[in-house]
Order: sequence, then structure tokens, then C-alpha cells
Amino acid sequence: MTSAELDAGSISTPPDGFTRHYRRSPLTDPWEPLYSRNTGEAIFFGLHIASPHTNSRGFAHGGLISALADNAMGLSCGLKLENAAGLVTVGLTVDFLSTARIGQWLEIRPEVVKTGATLCFAQCLVTAGGRPCARGNATFSVAKR
Repeated sequence: MTSAELDAGSISTPPDGFTRHYRRSPLTDPWEPLYSRNTGEAIFFGLHIASPHTNSRGFAHGGLISALADNAMGLSCGLKLENAAGLVTVGLTVDFLSTARIGQWLEIRPEVVKTGATLCFAQCLVTAGGRPCARGNATFSVAKR
């Protein structure tokens, strides 16, 4: 892979089971291509880290990791709910364990902890190149139809 490919984020082959993410957002549009995998229990996210994803030190930016973790955990909670109009994040914590670098596959692996009538709880592990780089916890308010 060339440095131009890394800079453009044009690495074309995600791991098995991942396809282009089905839900676009103005926040995530600059980070495309973004991939997801529906396990039936959760929506995993992934992308190949490129320069548009990094901070001034060349590591994946914490804001990128936080936003993708929030999105993956919220969509995963949504899989478990009926008659919900959506979810609103009311609490999000992310612990950064190590760096994620250009060229690595960044993967967010959420797990739904509990869903209720008004609140849902989830956690996730974020890996870069297969090694843990962050972990997150989120609480979501359930918006009724």
C-alpha cells in the first residue's frame, strides 16, 4: 500500500464480514470508507486508519474513536429495542489504552449490557491491528415513537 492510498483512506479490502457501512452521517462522511458488520447481537465498526483520521502526532484522534464507539454502541442497542424512535447518548466514557496508527485496521466491538424501557447500557472494546487501544461505556436514553 502506498502512502497516497493511506492518505486518501482508499484501502479497499476490509476483513471478512465487513461491508460499507449502511448509515451515512455528516460527521462520519469525511472518514469514509467506513465499514460495519452486523453480528445479530451488535454492529461492529471498522476502518483503515489514514491521515484524515489522525491528530498532529499521527495517531488516530480520540474524537474519531469516541464518535465511532458511540455510534456502534448506540446502533447495537437499537438492535435490541422495539417501538423505539431512536436513542440519545446521555453518558459516554472512553479510556485510551494505546495508540492506533496509520495503516492499521481500527475495529469497534460493542456489547449491549442491558436494555430497558427508558435507558440502555453498552460497552465496547476498540482494537487497532488486533490489539486493544481503547474501551468505552455508554448510556442511552430511549426515545419512544
